[in-house]
Amino acid sequence: MERVNTKWVAAAASIWIQSFSGATYTFAIYSSILKSSQSYDQSTLDFVSVFKDIGGTLGIFSGLLYTAMASTPHGRGRGPWVVVFVGLVQWFLGFFFMWASVVGLIPKPPVAVMCLFVFLAGHSLPFFNTASVVTAARNFSDYGGTAVGIMQGFLGLSGAILIQLYHTVSGEGNPATFILLLAIVPTLVIFLTMPFVRVYETVRTSDKKHLDGLSVISLIIAAYLMFVITVQNVLGLSRSMQIISFVLVLLLLASPLLVAVRALREEKQMAMDHPVLDTSVFLISPSSNIFPDGDHVVREDSNILEAMSTVNFWLLFLAMLCGMGSGFATINNIRQIGESLRYSTVQLNSLVSLWSIWNFLGRFGAGYISDTFLHKHSWPRPVFMAITLGVMAVGHVVVASGLQGSLYIGSVLIGTAYGSQWSLMPTITSEIFGIRHMGTIYFTISIAGPVGSYLLSVKVIGYFYDKVASEVDNCCFGSQCFRTSFVIMASVALFGSLVACVLFFRTNKFYKRLVAKRSLK
Repeated sequence: MERVNTKWVAAAASIWIQSFSGATYTFAIYSSILKSSQSYDQSTLDFVSVFKDIGGTLGIFSGLLYTAMASTPHGRGRGPWVVVFVGLVQWFLGFFFMWASVVGLIPKPPVAVMCLFVFLAGHSLPFFNTASVVTAARNFSDYGGTAVGIMQGFLGLSGAILIQLYHTVSGEGNPATFILLLAIVPTLVIFLTMPFVRVYETVRTSDKKHLDGLSVISLIIAAYLMFVITVQNVLGLSRSMQIISFVLVLLLLASPLLVAVRALREEKQMAMDHPVLDTSVFLISPSSNIFPDGDHVVREDSNILEAMSTVNFWLLFLAMLCGMGSGFATINNIRQIGESLRYSTVQLNSLVSLWSIWNFLGRFGAGYISDTFLHKHSWPRPVFMAITLGVMAVGHVVVASGLQGSLYIGSVLIGTAYGSQWSLMPTITSEIFGIRHMGTIYFTISIAGPVGSYLLSVKVIGYFYDKVASEVDNCCFGSQCFRTSFVIMASVALFGSLVACVLFFRTNKFYKRLVAKRSLK
């Protein structure tokens, strides 16, 4: 069995889990039927959607469970997949009862109960993400940015993959069918792949080459999905072509196994001449290393309480409140924005699918580019966080303009910048606070996302939309529906960029010493 279970097989299994677990990014597909079947107004729908975001980022429990299960030599084999299984139970229950409520299989639940269903479906994501991302960071510790970027990138692509599955099974269909598909198909896929997700804390000189191979595969899949979505939007696809295109997606998703096979062969050939370095001694044993950074101090392997007592933690939290919060608010309302501008159903579905592509490019690109600049030029990762949040502010201004095509252009900028935060933040967390408690600290900071989402979705977008919407059917058409909200969100994102700049200056010397330490290792 150990011949099959390598860190590259674990990476391939994690890619499949990530590729089918990003249902939170498809909320816009079924939000309309949730709104109509439950007789919600826009503010209530935004309120319900916030619980998806809260569940999707409340990863304290998944982080603690991962630390408890995977931080011992005995637990490295079974720890990650136990975490995945706990998430899988929540995933199925959340989406199944959501579907049952929409189709009338059970009586219409109160808003609080629907929030619970949405929360359960969303809360599964931290368990999947913790198992995949933290395991990748441990298995490929020297190239954590690239490894985390690949995992987060496939999570970003999963929205487009799930929507292609929906089109393949039911064409345009009923969004209720999509909810049922979410309850069944990802459950089966994740259940079959989760036993292969394990921790192998080793470092080889060939790791970078094989990670680059996975990077190329991810870019090919993203380009193919973008091509399919574009053709579907412009020309349309027959049912048979949709089936063929989705089968090709599945074949491409299987290609990381080729990288795993090639890596296994090379490792066997090099085993005698190039011994493997076990890095568990660096990652598991308690560390008291303290790196002075000018007038500031960065402590490795901090637990959650130690991390929360630092200024760096709260700077990262505040930057994510601005960046993830405004990103969440955009994706939660992107369908309503399109409807207000009178986009067709095909255009709306394409817009959501393309968001997944931009989300992927941000997640993968930020990890890969920040790794490159860190290793070659000792650039601190927070500088890329500051840049991408500035790009997000520009994207919000473009959407607020209401010009023709502004939603497409704005979604490119916002989606790419939003995705970048999900790659940069966990990697920065592992570097500043250490990898031992990474899962717990990473998802504690992620709570900033739903906090910002609530403030911006309910208190800003929902408030200003309902203020200009028709009292008869609670609908609004025209660029004025969301203009004020996006101007406010642009200001918020710009403030987040300034906060990231402060974090950059505080950690500048630390990152230079981190690069020197890795070179010595």
